[in-house]
Amino acid sequence: MLQHISTLVTTLSNPAGRIILAVYFVLPGMAKFLQYDFHVGYMASKGMIFIPFFLILSGVIQVGGAAALFVGFQTRIVAFLLAGLTLIISVVMHTFWIMEEGLQRSHATQNFYKNMGIMAGLLILTSAGAGAFSLDNRKKSG
Repeated sequence: MLQHISTLVTTLSNPAGRIILAVYFVLPGMAKFLQYDFHVGYMASKGMIFIPFFLILSGVIQVGGAAALFVGFQTRIVAFLLAGLTLIISVVMHTFWIMEEGLQRSHATQNFYKNMGIMAGLLILTSAGAGAFSLDNRKKSG
């Protein structure tokens, strides 16, 4: 009985994690298009350059990456790309180390370390691959 449960958990945990990560990226990715002016202002407040380019690029990577993760397509490459994007966004946008003590610093710190956890999951997915129920691991017919 425990062996069956272990097999079930092993089979489902990777695709479940992959899909949860996909949901995490599709929502902020879409927000970059749906709340464009807000994001332009936020990026400007952080001293970003070439804001329209980087805003659209990050939105496309997040939405496209989320779609690829959801179906398990090119999972290792996509997860690595999203991990890199997450690191860049964290270092550029959540600069808690230069903020004064207070609520904003607390939020930036929380977002930075949350993103590091998400990045860790993406790096594990980079190593583990898509798992079951994915285009990467579909059975070859013929």
